Amino acid sequence: MGSFFTVKRLRRWSLVSGVASLALCASASLFADFSRLSQLQNKGFSISAEARLLDADTGANALLGSINPERQLSPASVTKAYLAAAALNRFGPQHRFTSQLVSSGRVENRAEGGVLRGDLVFEGGGDPGLTTENLWRLVQRLHLAGVREIDGALVVSQWRFGPVDCITTDRCDALTRVANAYSAPLSSAGVNFGSWCVNVAPAASAGEPARVGLCDSQTSLITIDNQVVTRPANSGTEISAERITDERGDVMRLTGQISTNATARDVYRGAGDAAEKTAQVLMGMLNQAGIQVRDSWRVSSTQPPSTAQRLAAVDSQPLQEILLRIMNYSNNYMADVLALDLVETPQAQLRQAGQAIESYVQHLPGHGPLTLYSGSGLTTENRTSAQGVNVMLEDMFRQSALFPSFVAAFQSPANGVMRFIRRGSATFQNNVMLKTGTLNQPFAVRAAAGYFRTAQGRWGVFSVMVNGSGSTPYLSWSEVLDPLSLDLDAMILAN
Repeated sequence: MGSFFTVKRLRRWSLVSGVASLALCASASLFADFSRLSQLQNKGFSISAEARLLDADTGANALLGSINPERQLSPASVTKAYLAAAALNRFGPQHRFTSQLVSSGRVENRAEGGVLRGDLVFEGGGDPGLTTENLWRLVQRLHLAGVREIDGALVVSQWRFGPVDCITTDRCDALTRVANAYSAPLSSAGVNFGSWCVNVAPAASAGEPARVGLCDSQTSLITIDNQVVTRPANSGTEISAERITDERGDVMRLTGQISTNATARDVYRGAGDAAEKTAQVLMGMLNQAGIQVRDSWRVSSTQPPSTAQRLAAVDSQPLQEILLRIMNYSNNYMADVLALDLVETPQAQLRQAGQAIESYVQHLPGHGPLTLYSGSGLTTENRTSAQGVNVMLEDMFRQSALFPSFVAAFQSPANGVMRFIRRGSATFQNNVMLKTGTLNQPFAVRAAAGYFRTAQGRWGVFSVMVNGSGSTPYLSWSEVLDPLSLDLDAMILAN
């Protein structure tokens, strides 16, 4: 198996003094376990942890350290590693999801400004990364096909899945009010991760309201309640945003201030209904493209008939690129949509998506129990063990055709997009690739799992889950990563 990152710094250092290097490795081997991380148990936290080498004989020689490795705990967003593995095994790295415009009607007089006699149906393809750019391409391709008028309605079909029942407090509350983007509702026909984006820019003079508008449309698709005031230069910028849904539909309420010399800010908040948002955005684009639609839009959960004709289509990015976004940014909307794509029956729900991932794991010898209620890990009911995670990681390591796409989605602390993992020694920073998981409610979860390269260039896997309870204190990432990085340092240097 080829190397995807090097240990050059370690090798340069060892050349300076071979004797010192051997002495350090001998010393490190005495502490190459999870002795530092285990101290969190004294504060009431439950831990499941395991680290082992992948190129050693099966047995004690491969095990580097463990703490209750078979204990079932919540993995939080480490769940996304299971999702990535299941999706790669099911679809392959180059799979693309297709969204399309179809109709059972016929197009008349294409050369003179075609009229579609019937409804125009947007059939959502379950693309986790569908954006307004994709929708613009669909509309442009419809325009190039000669369609200038729709003698019917725009129908957004989410027959594959949607609306998806909410099973967490955040997503249930978000049906009427939300102050984040990660709780966006789920749909096979959602666009822009199920969220609205509003751009906030300072006015020319202090005291005036800020200039606001949708990021991706010049059309006023929703109400923006702008209470952001422009302040003098260098006054600081503080913007709060909340999406509420009332008789007006979705409303973005903005409060705070922005300095006259501040750059414009994009603010994202989950929509009230992902499919309805797509319908509004798509209708606005059709109007801007000069394609008239006689009737209003509506949302459907019915699959278009097999006789419906494709008028335009757009493909997603390859799965391996989608996984980069899901894993690197821990995008919960994308993760849950991709998990729902694994379900073969229409109108899939999150528990079915979790069961689809569980089915993938059943063929992994020695994994043990796995319970998933979502593919994102937002639900604390998800359960696995450190031993189980490592079995899955090793299985992917052994698959030469899939491993490059899989491991590329993990982050090295030195270069990862998540700043909180940029800590520890150079050994930890440059010889580890990981996925983290974080939950704070109803109890604290800090989890990390991935691969490492030892001083001798050997591959290893590790998995750590730390769970609190209603009575344990808040758990910061530094309290977990600092001892974990020291423990992994010792294992890496000793091998």
